[in-house]
Amino acid sequence: MPERPTHHRPPRTAVVVGNPKPASRTLAAATLLTQELTGREPDLVVDLAVLGGELLDWSSQRVLDLVATLGEADLVVVASPTYKGAYTGLLKLFLDRFAAGEGLRGLAVPLMLGGSPAHALAPELLLRPVLTELGAQVPGRGLYVLDSQHDDPATYAAWLRANREPVLAELARRRPVVAAPSFPTPIATPATTLEAS
Repeated sequence: MPERPTHHRPPRTAVVVGNPKPASRTLAAATLLTQELTGREPDLVVDLAVLGGELLDWSSQRVLDLVATLGEADLVVVASPTYKGAYTGLLKLFLDRFAAGEGLRGLAVPLMLGGSPAHALAPELLLRPVLTELGAQVPGRGLYVLDSQHDDPATYAAWLRANREPVLAELARRRPVVAAPSFPTPIATPATTLEAS
C-alpha cells in the first residue's frame, strides 16, 4: 500500500481585542496585522466588548471555551488600546482566565494603539511580559500603532519587515506534519462511458 502524502496543516490563528468598544479600530488593526503576517484571515476573532458581563462570570461556558481554544492556537494577536499608559482592564480581566505558564501555548504578538507616540514602548514593556507569563512565545517585538494610522497598511510595513520572518519560521517549526486526506479508489467507471439502460 503506498504511503499517504503528508503536509503541514495551516496554522490556527486568532485575534483577541480588549477594546471596550465593539468593532473598534483596535479590532481592525489586529485583523489587518494578522492578514499581513500570515496571508489570510484569522480563524478566530474574539472581540471582548461583545462578551460584556460574561467575563465576570467564571462559570460562563462560552468564555471557558474561548480560553481553551485560544490556548491551543498557533498564533494569537493580542490587541488593546492604550488607556492611561497601559492595556485595558477588560483585556486584563480576560487574560486572568489563563493559567500561568501554560495558558497560551503558541506564539503571541502584542499590539497596542494610542493617540500619540508617547506610549510606543507599551506593547514591549506592559503587554509582552503578561503574554510570556501565560506561556506564550513572543518571537518578534510588540507593535504600537497610532490610532490615526490604524487602517494604513504602510503603518505595518517596517514591523513586518523586521518580524514576519522570525514569526513565520517559528510557526513552521511548531506545526505538526499531518497525513493528507485519503480518498477511496473510485468503483464506478467514468460517467462518459456509462450507457443508459
